Amino acid sequence: MKKLGNVLLIIGLVIICCVTVYFFYNNQEIKTVKNDKDLLKIYENTEYEEASLLEQILLLPFSAMRSSPKYYYNDEWDEIEDGRVYESVDGEDVKTNTKGDSSTEPPKEYSKTNIQVEGVDEADVIKTDGDYIYSMSESKVLITNVEDPKNPKISATIEEGTSVPVDLILYKDKLVIISSKETSNSTGRYYYGDNKNTLITIYDTSNKEKPKLVKSVELHEPYNTTRCIDGNLYVFSKGYLREKNEKIDRKYKVDSKTKELDFKNIKYLKDNKSNIQTLITEVDLNNVDKDVVLSSYLFDISNAYVSKNNIYLLDEKYDYDDEVKIRDLFTLKGVFGIFEDKEYDYDKTTQIYKFSIEKGNGVKYVKNTKVKGKTINQYSLDESDGNLRVALETEDGTQIVVLDKNLNKIGETDKVAEGENMYASRFMGDKAYLVTFKNTDPLFVIDLSDPKNPEVLGELKIPGYSTYLHPYDENHIIGIGMDTEEVVHRDYRGNVTGTWTEILGMKMALFDVSDVNNPEEIDSVKIGDSRTISAVLTNPKALLFSKEKNLLAIPVNNLSDDFSVKSSDDYDTSIENYKNYNRNYISEGYIVYDINKKGFKQKGVITHEKESSRYYYYDSSRLLRGLYIEDDLYTVSEDYIKVNKLEDLSELSSLKLKGEKESEKRANEERGE
Repeated sequence: MKKLGNVLLIIGLVIICCVTVYFFYNNQEIKTVKNDKDLLKIYENTEYEEASLLEQILLLPFSAMRSSPKYYYNDEWDEIEDGRVYESVDGEDVKTNTKGDSSTEPPKEYSKTNIQVEGVDEADVIKTDGDYIYSMSESKVLITNVEDPKNPKISATIEEGTSVPVDLILYKDKLVIISSKETSNSTGRYYYGDNKNTLITIYDTSNKEKPKLVKSVELHEPYNTTRCIDGNLYVFSKGYLREKNEKIDRKYKVDSKTKELDFKNIKYLKDNKSNIQTLITEVDLNNVDKDVVLSSYLFDISNAYVSKNNIYLLDEKYDYDDEVKIRDLFTLKGVFGIFEDKEYDYDKTTQIYKFSIEKGNGVKYVKNTKVKGKTINQYSLDESDGNLRVALETEDGTQIVVLDKNLNKIGETDKVAEGENMYASRFMGDKAYLVTFKNTDPLFVIDLSDPKNPEVLGELKIPGYSTYLHPYDENHIIGIGMDTEEVVHRDYRGNVTGTWTEILGMKMALFDVSDVNNPEEIDSVKIGDSRTISAVLTNPKALLFSKEKNLLAIPVNNLSDDFSVKSSDDYDTSIENYKNYNRNYISEGYIVYDINKKGFKQKGVITHEKESSRYYYYDSSRLLRGLYIEDDLYTVSEDYIKVNKLEDLSELSSLKLKGEKESEKRANEERGE
């Protein structure tokens, strides 16, 4: 009897342990994929969230009616080496630049990419180290020697076969080229550009004339964005899981060797399964021989903010309230009535996923939370003293919420500008600035000194709107956007039947925010007309600014047709309009301004016209960026590098980056010939 009691006791303990483990596992927020079968199951059943036991019983007859899309692809991987070209332009072995710590010369002063967070570098289409410029020209990456501003020379050309360079990172003597690589699509179909892989190639540029490939990584998802912190490179890519032969593909390549992502590195959230995966890839640029750290998370992302210590990935969507509730069973319609069509409530929501940066060991998932509203871009977020501040546009207006290190909400402002769309946001220390727009441009000043009680302090209403805000100093901020005019439409009786907004041109404004309760527009400048647009409106990296040099410069396009944005357009629609219009322009220039606390003064315009062209709308080159080295201004396009003195913009030199045959070939391709 005693033995039986001991056996029963052991069995009871085992059952308790099993139940404890079961509930512990099922209550974990983040889970790990176990095997191929587990991953395939998630892929095939992610059209809706996992239902409760009661809902599964009720919905059982309807489960057979549900289906989820499947995406197929042709599993064809080209070797990275195929077609790669490394050219030394003059064919000579020129000595590597030996300037360094041992040199008695002071280091050169040069501009860097306009980034959001100090110490967190962002990839861009151009980089410089003060002696060389690294830029893109069509499918090539060029390394140009600019040690002598009067005689710039191309030192080397890197061409990566069928891959098209998208972004560059420069860290010490390591040049990172991030490219988009198309895969075969002969039998399948793709969504969201999922036929493109992300290719990361790293070159040692100690010898600028002969860059040496030291590492390559190919990811089976389209490219999203990149950050680099103290030599730790983080590349984000995302896309749909791809199925072939009843298995989910887990392949990636390192130095042309095919590998498979370990199941232990594929995670998903208990209540948010998805057949979209986000890949976070870490490469140590200080030691490229170290293994690549690759992590997969089964959720979508639409925005990313990275601080020195944490990564925040955002998934923005509409949250539909279609939950089946027990109380619905006791209505007059009964059990079957609850499945009839009904109006669903929905809100814009943002799911925020936080990861801590474990330098050298990838990232570690920390927490996630859902907030009401949506951000507009990475500048809608900011980390301060461990707290995350987020600017959100909601149906009821725009506000800022403050989340602690565990993503618990600890403070929020009142909502402002109901019925208007948020167009710009910027955090500067204990202050934040918001721009909303419908017919006028309210600039709101927010006090964040008390994170538990953030407060709206002041408001300034002016015509037009800004899509980007840039700090001049702690008391002044620059706004770049569009100048607008409200148009009132009346019927034949004179009654107002509607209003809309017309674009008059681009606009830059300087605001004095020293009196936080009464922000003031000190100066503004209008650029062009309703056909004028700038890359800065969609990509702040195109801005060149130096307070010390009193310098502000931007690329500007003149379009062949009038540009317009409706007052009802939200930020996303406007940005898409900008991108579409960027493709068809008749001229382009780089406008340079003197700027101080009193305002702007135009110094001049630098253009990159071709020497000859049969078609008037190809008379300008695709201007990419501007930068300064010492007292010289360099403007870089796909066709030229021009060097001008900053003092008076007099031209020092001009270097053609490609011949007329290449230019004419591009023109024919764009015309479809």
